[in-house]
Amino acid sequence: MTDLTALKYTAEHEWIALDGDVATVGITSYAADKLGDVVFVELPAVGSAVTAATVVGEIESTKSVGELYAPLTGEVVAVNDAVVDDPGLVNADPFGAGWLVKISVDPAAVDGLLDRDAYISLTGGAE
Repeated sequence: MTDLTALKYTAEHEWIALDGDVATVGITSYAADKLGDVVFVELPAVGSAVTAATVVGEIESTKSVGELYAPLTGEVVAVNDAVVDDPGLVNADPFGAGWLVKISVDPAAVDGLLDRDAYISLTGGAE
């Protein structure tokens, strides 16, 4: 199981796991629950440049369509094709098999993101 306290978070309900200079990005279980059953995921192309706080993809559910924001500036080095093929993975395992993209980043940029306590405060105590 993923150590949720080791992750960073954004106000857009994304989590970030940093390994060297590669950030793995997904949406939180809070966001997945709010979206409802995810039925479609559009992700950026591998090799594309992304800028922090800009829209890079889309997550469509039975309730609504949500935008996927880049939490950091960098280059997309991998996308989770399994999620594209089976969008339900976002709901079933948001912190594991439901990851969305991997971005090559400046590791220092992660320091400006939310820690677990700050994220839980943002959601009013929901995880």
